[in-house]
Amino acid sequence: MKPLVEAFFDKATSTMSYVVYERAGSACAIIDSVLDYDPKSGHTGTTSADRLVVFIQAKKLQVEWILETHAHADHLSAATYLKSKVGSKIAIGEHIRTVQTIFKKIFNLESGFPVDGSQFDHLIVADEIFCIGNLKVQAFYVPGHTPADMAYLIGDAIFTGDAMFMPDVGSARCDFPGGDARKLYQSVKRLLSLPEETRVFVCHDYPPAGREVQWESTIAAQRASNIHINDRVTEPAFVAMRTAKDATMDMPTLILPSLQVNICAGALPKPENNGVSYLKIPLNLL
Repeated sequence: MKPLVEAFFDKATSTMSYVVYERAGSACAIIDSVLDYDPKSGHTGTTSADRLVVFIQAKKLQVEWILETHAHADHLSAATYLKSKVGSKIAIGEHIRTVQTIFKKIFNLESGFPVDGSQFDHLIVADEIFCIGNLKVQAFYVPGHTPADMAYLIGDAIFTGDAMFMPDVGSARCDFPGGDARKLYQSVKRLLSLPEETRVFVCHDYPPAGREVQWESTIAAQRASNIHINDRVTEPAFVAMRTAKDATMDMPTLILPSLQVNICAGALPKPENNGVSYLKIPLNLL
Protein backbone atom coordinates (compact mmCIF):
# COMPACT_ATOMS: atom_id res chain seq x y z
CA MET A 1 0.00 0.00 0.00
CA LYS A 2 1.01 3.61 -0.50
CA PRO A 3 0.30 5.44 2.78
CA LEU A 4 -0.39 9.15 2.94
CA VAL A 5 2.38 11.02 4.73
CA GLU A 6 2.05 14.49 6.23
CA ALA A 7 5.36 16.05 7.26
CA PHE A 8 5.88 18.75 9.89
CA PHE A 9 9.24 20.52 10.04
CA ASP A 10 10.45 22.00 13.31
CA LYS A 11 12.88 24.74 12.33
CA ALA A 12 14.41 25.14 15.80
CA THR A 13 15.71 21.55 15.83
CA SER A 14 15.71 20.72 12.10
CA THR A 15 13.44 17.79 12.95
CA MET A 16 10.79 16.25 10.75
CA SER A 17 7.74 14.70 12.41
CA TYR A 18 5.22 12.64 10.47
CA VAL A 19 1.59 11.63 10.54
CA VAL A 20 1.12 8.45 8.49
CA TYR A 21 -2.35 7.28 7.51
CA GLU A 22 -4.42 5.52 4.85
CA ARG A 23 -7.12 8.12 4.22
CA ALA A 24 -9.21 10.72 6.03
CA GLY A 25 -11.06 9.08 8.90
CA SER A 26 -8.64 6.16 9.14
CA ALA A 27 -6.15 5.08 11.78
CA CYS A 28 -2.80 6.86 11.87
CA ALA A 29 0.60 6.90 13.53
CA ILE A 30 2.76 9.79 14.68
CA ILE A 31 6.51 9.40 14.16
CA ASP A 32 9.20 11.43 16.00
CA SER A 33 7.25 14.28 17.57
CA VAL A 34 8.84 17.43 19.04
CA LEU A 35 8.25 19.17 22.37
CA ASP A 36 9.40 22.78 22.17
CA TYR A 37 12.22 23.66 24.57
CA ASP A 38 14.07 26.93 25.13
CA PRO A 39 17.55 26.10 26.50
CA LYS A 40 18.05 29.67 27.69
CA SER A 41 14.99 29.83 29.93
CA GLY A 42 14.17 26.16 30.47
CA HIS A 43 10.63 26.74 29.19
CA THR A 44 8.80 23.98 27.33
CA GLY A 45 5.97 24.46 24.86
CA THR A 46 3.63 22.49 22.63
CA THR A 47 3.36 24.62 19.49
CA SER A 48 5.08 22.02 17.32
CA ALA A 49 3.08 19.12 18.75
CA ASP A 50 -0.21 21.00 18.51
CA ARG A 51 0.27 21.34 14.74
CA LEU A 52 0.01 17.55 14.55
CA VAL A 53 -3.08 17.52 16.77
CA VAL A 54 -4.83 20.09 14.58
CA PHE A 55 -4.09 18.06 11.45
CA ILE A 56 -5.23 14.80 13.05
CA GLN A 57 -8.49 16.37 14.20
CA ALA A 58 -9.10 18.01 10.81
CA LYS A 59 -8.66 14.66 9.03
CA LYS A 60 -10.70 12.83 11.71
CA LEU A 61 -7.86 10.37 12.26
CA GLN A 62 -7.59 7.90 15.11
CA VAL A 63 -4.05 7.69 16.50
CA GLU A 64 -3.06 4.07 17.10
CA TRP A 65 0.69 4.54 17.61
CA ILE A 66 3.09 7.26 18.70
CA LEU A 67 6.38 5.89 17.38
CA GLU A 68 9.94 6.91 18.24
CA THR A 69 12.81 5.88 15.98
CA HIS A 70 15.21 6.29 18.94
CA ALA A 71 15.94 8.41 22.01
CA HIS A 72 16.84 11.63 20.24
CA ALA A 73 19.73 13.82 21.38
CA ASP A 74 18.69 16.97 19.54
CA HIS A 75 15.07 17.51 20.55
CA LEU A 76 12.65 16.58 23.32
CA SER A 77 9.90 14.15 22.42
CA ALA A 78 6.28 15.25 22.76
CA ALA A 79 5.05 11.65 23.00
CA THR A 80 3.63 11.88 26.51
CA TYR A 81 1.94 15.20 25.76
CA LEU A 82 0.43 13.84 22.54
CA LYS A 83 -0.82 10.73 24.33
CA SER A 84 -2.69 13.02 26.73
CA LYS A 85 -4.32 14.80 23.76
CA VAL A 86 -5.07 11.98 21.30
CA GLY A 87 -4.65 8.75 23.27
CA SER A 88 -2.67 5.89 21.70
CA LYS A 89 0.34 3.78 22.64
CA ILE A 90 3.91 5.09 22.80
CA ALA A 91 6.40 2.65 21.28
CA ILE A 92 10.16 2.48 20.76
CA GLY A 93 12.71 -0.23 20.01
CA GLU A 94 13.42 -2.71 22.79
CA HIS A 95 17.07 -1.66 22.96
CA ILE A 96 15.99 1.56 24.65
CA ARG A 97 16.84 -0.46 27.77
CA THR A 98 20.52 -0.25 26.80
CA VAL A 99 20.27 3.51 26.34
CA GLN A 100 18.48 3.89 29.67
CA THR A 101 21.23 1.92 31.40
CA ILE A 102 23.94 4.11 29.85
CA PHE A 103 22.28 7.40 30.75
CA LYS A 104 21.13 6.32 34.19
CA LYS A 105 24.82 6.24 35.04
CA ILE A 106 25.64 9.47 33.19
CA PHE A 107 22.88 11.41 34.97
CA ASN A 108 23.29 9.49 38.25
CA LEU A 109 19.55 8.90 38.35
CA GLU A 110 17.93 7.52 41.48
CA SER A 111 18.58 3.85 42.18
CA GLY A 112 14.92 3.01 41.59
CA PHE A 113 14.88 4.43 38.04
CA PRO A 114 13.75 1.48 35.89
CA VAL A 115 15.89 0.53 32.91
CA ASP A 116 13.40 -1.99 31.56
CA GLY A 117 11.62 0.29 29.09
CA SER A 118 8.48 0.35 31.22
CA GLN A 119 8.10 4.10 30.64
CA PHE A 120 6.84 3.13 27.16
CA ASP A 121 3.62 1.28 26.33
CA HIS A 122 5.28 -1.11 23.91
CA LEU A 123 8.85 -2.15 23.07
CA ILE A 124 9.30 -3.11 19.44
CA VAL A 125 11.58 -6.02 18.53
CA ALA A 126 13.62 -6.39 15.35
CA ASP A 127 11.50 -7.34 12.33
CA GLU A 128 8.28 -7.07 14.32
CA ILE A 129 5.19 -6.60 12.18
CA PHE A 130 2.21 -4.63 13.42
CA CYS A 131 -0.57 -2.57 11.89
CA ILE A 132 -1.86 0.99 11.68
CA GLY A 133 -5.43 0.21 10.73
CA ASN A 134 -5.04 -1.53 7.36
CA LEU A 135 -1.42 -0.42 6.93
CA LYS A 136 1.23 -3.03 7.70
CA VAL A 137 4.38 -1.87 9.48
CA GLN A 138 7.67 -3.77 9.57
CA ALA A 139 10.22 -2.63 12.14
CA PHE A 140 13.89 -2.65 11.15
CA TYR A 141 16.56 -2.63 13.86
CA VAL A 142 19.20 -0.18 12.57
CA PRO A 143 21.80 0.44 15.30
CA GLY A 144 24.87 2.60 14.85
CA HIS A 145 23.84 6.16 15.55
CA THR A 146 22.68 4.83 18.93
CA PRO A 147 22.31 1.23 20.15
CA ALA A 148 18.54 1.43 19.86
CA ASP A 149 17.61 2.94 16.49
CA MET A 150 14.62 1.62 14.59
CA ALA A 151 13.30 2.31 11.09
CA TYR A 152 9.70 1.67 10.11
CA LEU A 153 8.62 0.34 6.71
CA ILE A 154 4.98 1.29 6.14
CA GLY A 155 3.73 0.23 2.75
CA ASP A 156 6.14 1.70 0.20
CA ALA A 157 7.65 4.20 2.68
CA ILE A 158 10.61 3.73 5.02
CA PHE A 159 11.03 6.13 7.95
CA THR A 160 14.74 6.00 8.67
CA GLY A 161 15.10 8.13 11.80
CA ASP A 162 18.75 9.25 11.96
CA ALA A 163 20.21 6.23 10.17
CA MET A 164 20.11 7.99 6.82
CA PHE A 165 19.61 11.61 5.77
CA MET A 166 18.97 13.23 2.39
CA PRO A 167 21.59 12.13 -0.18
CA ASP A 168 23.49 15.43 -0.05
CA VAL A 169 23.66 15.31 3.78
CA GLY A 170 24.57 11.66 4.24
CA SER A 171 24.38 9.96 7.61
CA ALA A 172 24.19 10.62 11.34
CA ARG A 173 27.09 10.76 13.77
CA CYS A 174 28.13 7.65 15.67
CA ASP A 175 30.11 9.08 18.60
CA PHE A 176 27.34 9.17 21.20
CA PRO A 177 27.61 6.59 24.03
CA GLY A 178 26.87 3.21 22.47
CA GLY A 179 27.26 4.45 18.89
CA ASP A 180 29.16 2.38 16.32
CA ALA A 181 30.04 3.46 12.76
CA ARG A 182 30.51 -0.10 11.56
CA LYS A 183 27.03 -1.05 12.75
CA LEU A 184 25.55 2.05 11.11
CA TYR A 185 27.09 1.09 7.77
CA GLN A 186 25.58 -2.39 8.04
CA SER A 187 22.21 -0.95 9.07
CA VAL A 188 22.07 1.46 6.15
CA LYS A 189 23.13 -1.22 3.68
CA ARG A 190 20.16 -3.27 4.84
CA LEU A 191 17.86 -0.31 4.20
CA LEU A 192 19.43 0.18 0.77
CA SER A 193 18.48 -3.39 -0.13
CA LEU A 194 14.82 -2.39 -0.20
CA PRO A 195 13.18 -1.94 -3.63
CA GLU A 196 14.58 1.10 -5.43
CA GLU A 197 11.18 2.79 -5.67
CA THR A 198 10.73 2.75 -1.88
CA ARG A 199 10.13 6.26 -0.57
CA VAL A 200 12.63 7.36 2.10
CA PHE A 201 11.53 9.80 4.82
CA VAL A 202 14.27 11.24 7.03
CA CYS A 203 14.04 12.61 10.57
CA HIS A 204 16.26 15.66 10.05
CA ASP A 205 17.48 17.85 7.23
CA TYR A 206 20.49 20.13 7.39
CA PRO A 207 20.44 21.45 3.82
CA PRO A 208 23.55 22.72 2.09
CA ALA A 209 23.57 26.42 1.26
CA GLY A 210 21.07 27.26 -1.45
CA ARG A 211 18.79 24.26 -0.98
CA GLU A 212 15.39 24.36 0.69
CA VAL A 213 14.52 21.86 3.42
CA GLN A 214 13.61 18.43 2.05
CA TRP A 215 12.54 15.20 3.71
CA GLU A 216 11.75 12.67 1.00
CA SER A 217 13.96 10.72 -1.39
CA THR A 218 14.05 7.15 -2.72
CA ILE A 219 16.21 4.11 -2.19
CA ALA A 220 17.41 4.50 -5.79
CA ALA A 221 18.54 8.07 -5.11
CA GLN A 222 20.27 7.06 -1.90
CA ARG A 223 22.11 4.18 -3.54
CA ALA A 224 23.25 6.40 -6.38
CA SER A 225 24.28 9.57 -4.58
CA ASN A 226 24.27 9.50 -0.78
CA ILE A 227 27.52 11.31 0.00
CA HIS A 228 28.40 8.96 2.88
CA ILE A 229 26.94 5.57 1.98
CA ASN A 230 26.13 4.58 -1.59
CA ASP A 231 26.74 1.54 -3.77
CA ARG A 232 30.42 2.49 -4.24
CA VAL A 233 31.39 3.12 -0.59
CA THR A 234 33.06 0.29 1.34
CA GLU A 235 32.63 -0.34 5.05
CA PRO A 236 36.24 0.60 5.95
CA ALA A 237 35.96 3.83 3.96
CA PHE A 238 32.73 4.76 5.68
CA VAL A 239 34.06 3.98 9.15
CA ALA A 240 37.17 6.07 8.53
CA MET A 241 35.13 9.00 7.19
CA ARG A 242 32.54 8.86 9.97
CA THR A 243 35.15 8.57 12.72
CA ALA A 244 37.15 11.53 11.41
CA LYS A 245 34.05 13.67 10.89
CA ASP A 246 32.60 12.89 14.31
CA ALA A 247 35.84 13.98 15.99
CA THR A 248 35.23 17.52 14.69
CA MET A 249 31.60 17.85 15.79
CA ASP A 250 30.29 19.65 18.86
CA MET A 251 27.72 18.02 21.12
CA PRO A 252 24.11 18.87 20.15
CA THR A 253 22.75 21.87 22.05
CA LEU A 254 19.90 19.88 23.56
CA ILE A 255 21.59 16.53 24.24
CA LEU A 256 21.44 16.82 28.05
CA PRO A 257 17.79 17.88 28.43
CA SER A 258 16.67 15.69 25.53
CA LEU A 259 18.00 12.39 26.74
CA GLN A 260 16.70 12.82 30.29
CA VAL A 261 13.22 13.33 28.87
CA ASN A 262 13.37 10.95 25.91
CA ILE A 263 14.41 7.86 27.86
CA CYS A 264 11.15 8.47 29.77
CA ALA A 265 8.91 8.55 26.65
CA GLY A 266 8.82 12.34 26.64
CA ALA A 267 7.67 12.67 30.24
CA LEU A 268 9.18 15.56 32.19
CA PRO A 269 10.79 14.84 35.58
CA LYS A 270 8.38 14.72 38.49
CA PRO A 271 7.98 18.11 40.20
CA GLU A 272 9.89 18.55 43.44
CA ASN A 273 8.34 19.81 46.70
CA ASN A 274 8.15 23.35 45.32
CA GLY A 275 6.11 22.20 42.32
CA VAL A 276 8.97 22.72 39.82
CA SER A 277 10.54 20.05 37.60
CA TYR A 278 14.32 20.03 37.28
CA LEU A 279 16.81 18.59 34.79
CA LYS A 280 20.37 17.58 35.69
CA ILE A 281 23.51 18.86 33.94
CA PRO A 282 26.56 16.62 34.47
CA LEU A 283 29.74 18.68 34.40
CA ASN A 284 32.91 17.63 32.56
CA LEU A 285 31.52 14.18 31.72
CA LEU A 286 30.48 14.01 28.06
